[in-house]
Amino acid sequence: MGIPFDGARLMTQPGFFSAPRFDSLDEILSAIRSLTDDPLAGAGTNIVISRGNPDAKLLLIGEAPGPQENIKGKPFVGPAGQLLDKILQAANFDPERDVYITNSVFRMPPGDDGKSFRKPNDKEIEFYRPFVFEIIRAMNPLVILLTGNVACQSVLQKTGITSLRGKWIELDGRWLMPIFHPSYLLRNQSREPKNIDREHCNHERKLNSLQE
Repeated sequence: MGIPFDGARLMTQPGFFSAPRFDSLDEILSAIRSLTDDPLAGAGTNIVISRGNPDAKLLLIGEAPGPQENIKGKPFVGPAGQLLDKILQAANFDPERDVYITNSVFRMPPGDDGKSFRKPNDKEIEFYRPFVFEIIRAMNPLVILLTGNVACQSVLQKTGITSLRGKWIELDGRWLMPIFHPSYLLRNQSREPKNIDREHCNHERKLNSLQE
């Protein structure tokens, strides 16, 4: 069941769609790789954009690269990514064939107080947001999974994953669903949220089949 959402109002907010209108996804990815003035350009971390199939009907948007992603150059390749792949596979999604995976922020934010990395701040999320929407426009998915608060803030300008998760949101002809980030599932295994998110993936699978 969907919940009401004012997508038209959202997409007229300052900063939305302010990136150049690119002709293809390849042009968008090339522009992101060429960034030198982004808020994390001086952080000494690599640009990490995406993995999977750009022609897939399901787009998954995460938060930002972590240490493993920074090294390997692909999103969701650390422990959280391994869990994500298992959840997708449990719902009969091939992570490389049936899904395109990207992030809300394309560099790893350096950590504070001895930590290797941190969550992106508002400035960083806002800077990369237009590129996230350019990816959505170029890919044109039917379903978008928003994993965690950072992805919800980037795309929906809302946070509160506990209340948002599992609810369908229609935005510009697409269906979005916020879900827990896999890292949360790793930290809270006693609550058995993996089964919940398998159900969500099954809902997306059903919706995809209806659209074929």
